[in-house]
Amino acid sequence: MKVAIVHYWFITRRGGEKVIESLLKLYPDADIYTLFYDEKTYGNHLQNNTIYTSSLNNKFFRKQYQKIFPLYPFAIKSLKLKEDYDLIISSESGPAKGIQIKNNAKHICYVHSPMRYCWSHKQVYLESVSKFVRPLMSFFLEKLKKWDETTIDNVDLYLSNSNNVSKRITKYYKKESEVVYPPIADKLFTNNVDLDKERNQYLSFGAITPYKKIDLLVDTFNKNGKKLVIIGNGSERQKLEVIARPNIEFKSISDWRKIEKEIQKSKALLFPGEEDFGMIPLEMMAYGLPVIAYKKGGALETVVENRLKIEESSGLFFNEQTTTSLEKTIAFFEEHEKKFNVVWIKKHAKTFSEEHFLVNFKTKIESFLKIKLEN
Repeated sequence: MKVAIVHYWFITRRGGEKVIESLLKLYPDADIYTLFYDEKTYGNHLQNNTIYTSSLNNKFFRKQYQKIFPLYPFAIKSLKLKEDYDLIISSESGPAKGIQIKNNAKHICYVHSPMRYCWSHKQVYLESVSKFVRPLMSFFLEKLKKWDETTIDNVDLYLSNSNNVSKRITKYYKKESEVVYPPIADKLFTNNVDLDKERNQYLSFGAITPYKKIDLLVDTFNKNGKKLVIIGNGSERQKLEVIARPNIEFKSISDWRKIEKEIQKSKALLFPGEEDFGMIPLEMMAYGLPVIAYKKGGALETVVENRLKIEESSGLFFNEQTTTSLEKTIAFFEEHEKKFNVVWIKKHAKTFSEEHFLVNFKTKIESFLKIKLEN
C-alpha cells in the first residue's frame, strides 16, 4: 500500500509532529507533504522519508508561518500529490485536509482540532492583537473558515485525538469521528529520573501563545511570590517577561536532559489553558509529576482528580481561569502534596503509551479499509 502523510508544518517539534513520527513506525516508507519544513529548527527526525513542501516554503514565509494564515489555502493548493497513493493520512489543526486528491485514494484525517483561529478560539486570537487590527484579522479568519468548510467532504474517515475534539468535529463539521488518543513516547516510561524529595518550584512547559493562558500563571505567581519556571517560546513570551517578577523565570530549553532536571525540581506542572487534548501533562505524568490543570477541554480526559483519595490522583483541577481559582487549588495541593503517589501517576500515564496508540490507529485504519473493500 502506497501511503502519503500530510501535516500542516514541521517548524517546531510539538505534539502534532510527534504523532507523525509515531505514524511513520506504521508506514515507514510514506511520503510526507507539508506547507513548511525547516530542517534546521526541526532536526533530522524525518531524514528517512521523501518530503514535499508548498510553494511558500522559503525562509521569509517560514519565519512568519503563523501570521500568514490567509495564504494557507493557496499553499495547500500548491502542494500537489506526486504519486497515485492508496491511502492519504492528513494531520489536521491547519489546512492539511484540503489536499487535492485526484485518484480514488482513501483519505483519513486525524484531527488535533478544527482550526482554532477560525472556530473554537477565534475570539482569543482576536483579543491578542491591537483593536485597530482586529477588523481586518476577523475578515481574513472568516474567509479562511469559509474555505475550510469547502474541504470537509474531502475526507472519508475522521479520527479525533480526544472526545473533546470529537465533539468539535460534530459541532463545526457536522461529521462523526472515532477517538484515538495520541501517543506518549514509550522511552519516557523507562527514564531513570527520580523526583527530588524537596522540590521547590512549579513548572510550565510548552508554547507561550494566547490560548495557553500563561499570562494567568504570571499574574498568579506575581502575587504569591512562589518560584515558577516557564519553559517555552511564543508570541506572548516577550510581553510576559516584562511584567514577571524575579520569582518567575523564563527558559528556552531544547535538550530533553536539561528539561528533565527542571522536572526533578518541580512540585507540579501547571496547565492553565483549554487544550484540545494536551500531551505535555501526560509526558510529565510519565515522570510521576502531578498536574494542576484548568477544568476544561482535553485535560478532563487525562488528569485524574480524587480529592478524597489523593494517592489515586494524577493531579488537581481549578474551575475558573482566574488567579483566585488557581491560587485556591495551589493551596489545596500544597496541603496534600505528600500524598500524591509517583508510581500510581506513572501507571496512569502509561495507558496513553505509543504502543497503545499504534495498535488503536492500525485497527481503525484496517477496519475502515476492509469495509470499503467489501462495499
